[in-house]
Order: sequence, then C-alpha cells, then structure tokens
Amino acid sequence: MADDCFGHPRLAAIYDPLDPNRSDLDAYLRMAEEFGAHRVLDIGCGTGVFALLLADRGVDVVGIDPAQASVDVARANPRSERVRWICGDATALPPLRVDLATMTANVAQEIVDSDTWQKTLRGAYEALRPGGHLVFETRDPARRAWDEWTRGHSHRVTEVPGVGSVESWVQLTEVSWPLVSFRWTYVFAEDGQVLTSDSTLRFREREEVETDLLTQGYVVEDVRGAPDRPGKEFVFLARRT
Repeated sequence: MADDCFGHPRLAAIYDPLDPNRSDLDAYLRMAEEFGAHRVLDIGCGTGVFALLLADRGVDVVGIDPAQASVDVARANPRSERVRWICGDATALPPLRVDLATMTANVAQEIVDSDTWQKTLRGAYEALRPGGHLVFETRDPARRAWDEWTRGHSHRVTEVPGVGSVESWVQLTEVSWPLVSFRWTYVFAEDGQVLTSDSTLRFREREEVETDLLTQGYVVEDVRGAPDRPGKEFVFLARRT
C-alpha cells in the first residue's frame, strides 16, 4: 500500500512543489556517472524526478512505483516518454539487465515487512547485470531523526502554482522499534479540504543491512555518508556477483 501522499491524486500532484529541493539526488547522479551506468532501474520512482534527471543525461531508465497517482504525475511530465514507467514494485519485475538499481530518499525504509524487503533485494539483484550495482540510503538509527518530526519543526505554508496556498506539517505518532510512524497534514486554502497521510519507516542498523545484502548474494563494496545529511545516513553500494 502506498502512503496517501503518494497515492492520493491531489497530494501526489503537489508532492514536488512542496519539496522542490532535491539536492539529495546529486550524489546518485554522480554515482551513476561513476559506474558508467547506461541502464538504470529507479525503484520507488515516485513522481519521476530522479528518473527524468537520468533520462536527460541520455540514460535508459525504468521507473517503478506502487502508487498509481505518483506514476500518473510522472507520465504527465512533458519529458516522460524518455522513461519506461511501471506501476508495481521490485518483487515482480519484468526481465531486465540494468547497470544500476537505486532506491533514493525514504524508499528502502518504507519497505517495512521483512519478507518484502528480502524479495525487493532479490528482485533488484535479478534485474542487475553481473557486476551491476544497487545503491540506496537509510537513516542511521542512532541519530534519532524522528525527534524533529514535530509541527514546530515542519510547519509551513506553500504557494503552489495552479493550486493556491497549502499549509502542511508532520507529527510523530508512534515509535514501536524498529518501526517509526508519523502523519503529514495538508490544508488547502482554496476549499478548506484537510488531507492526512500516515507513514511508517523501518530503521535498520548498518550491520543488519549488510547481512541482508550478503544473504541475497551481493558484495558490499562501500557504505558512504549522504552529502546532504552528513553523519545522519548510510548510503550502501552493493554489487551483483
């Protein structure tokens, strides 16, 4: 199930305007260049921002996401024909042979079920060519990111072109380790509609992730920090043997 912020048409349509700074993707673009990736699988592509950035650089991209509303937003982009879009997840992929598979932002942590997580790693492995890489990030649990998931830290009002003023904020709802849940609230000034989106992330220790990757046949080549969140995240680089 996709969270409402990705699966509800009205929320999917404003997702990018509410979060326009995607400098977090710069590191992934550099890694795609570092690995000489010509074919990329973008797992959890959302509204397609990263997939389209890659396509603009001449990369052959497959973007997959379980939220139909987000995929619809991606397909509505004037440059969308450059990407192959799939509504689904990495546990049931068509035959592929990509150089690089990615899970940017919260994608890896949004897969909270252990069995689905293992199947996602396996699906990515099978989609990669021998020697291809899987790259993804996950927050370091020790940094307790959820301590700042409060209205005080997140409240803002955004003017969205064609939509009007949108008020938004996040609040922590539950910590049931290793799961952390929170709720985003959105208020549309145009008609007063209030929409909420509940999310749960799974926090995994570095050693746990490395073990999961090894179990699925990967070689863990490196664990880097995220340049946009120094000291707060692990960025895993794993290679298919």
